[in-house]
Amino acid sequence: MDLSKEFLISLLNIGTFIQFVSAIFSSFYFYKYKNSILKFFSFLLWYTFLNELLGIFIADFISRFNALIYNIYHIINFLFLFIIYKKTIKNIKLKQYIKYFLLIYLIAFFINGFYENYLIEFQTIPHIIGASLMLITIGFYFVELLNSEKVLNINRYLLFWISVGLLIFFVGNIPFRVVRNYYADLPGISILFLINIVLTIIMNICFIIGFICSSKKQL
Repeated sequence: MDLSKEFLISLLNIGTFIQFVSAIFSSFYFYKYKNSILKFFSFLLWYTFLNELLGIFIADFISRFNALIYNIYHIINFLFLFIIYKKTIKNIKLKQYIKYFLLIYLIAFFINGFYENYLIEFQTIPHIIGASLMLITIGFYFVELLNSEKVLNINRYLLFWISVGLLIFFVGNIPFRVVRNYYADLPGISILFLINIVLTIIMNICFIIGFICSSKKQL
C-alpha cells in the first residue's frame, strides 16, 4: 500500500512543527540544565529545526538535491551526541569505547566520500554505522544509570529522556536508511517514510517530556 504524497507532506509538516515545539521547550526550561553539558542540546534542537526548514525550502524552490545540508547535519549531530555521552558516563573503559566509536564514525564518513556524492546523495553507510554505535553508547549509559543511585529518580534526568527518544528513533531509522537508498523503488516504500516521520515525532515528544519532568540537578 502506497500513501499519497499529500498525506506524507502533511505528516512531515506535523513532524517539523513538533521539532519546533521541542526547541521552544528546550529554551523555556534551559535554566534546568544550563550548568551541564546538556546546555548545548538546546542549540542542537534549534539547528535541527532550522535545517529541516532549509531542506524543505531547497526541495520546493531550488533543487530536489538537498542531501548536502542533511549530511552536514548528521555529522554534527553524531559528534555532539557521542561527546555528550562521553562527558556524562563515569566508567573510564566505556569512555574509551565511545572515543573509538567517534573515530570509527569519522573514518567511515571520510572513506564513504569516495563512493557516494555527498552533494546529491544521502550518506548511508556512515549513518548506519553511527546509529548502530550510538545505540551501543546509549546502552552503556543505561547500564551505568541502572547500577547507580540515580536509578531511584531516573525520570528526573533529562539525558534519560533524551536517550529513550534516541533509542526509539535509531532502532527504526537504521532499516529505513537501508531501504531509502538501496530499495527506493519497492512497492509500499511510502510506509517506511511514514514510520520514520512518526519515529521523529515520538523522539521529540520524549525530549519534551524530559524538559518538563527533569529536575535542575543534572550532574
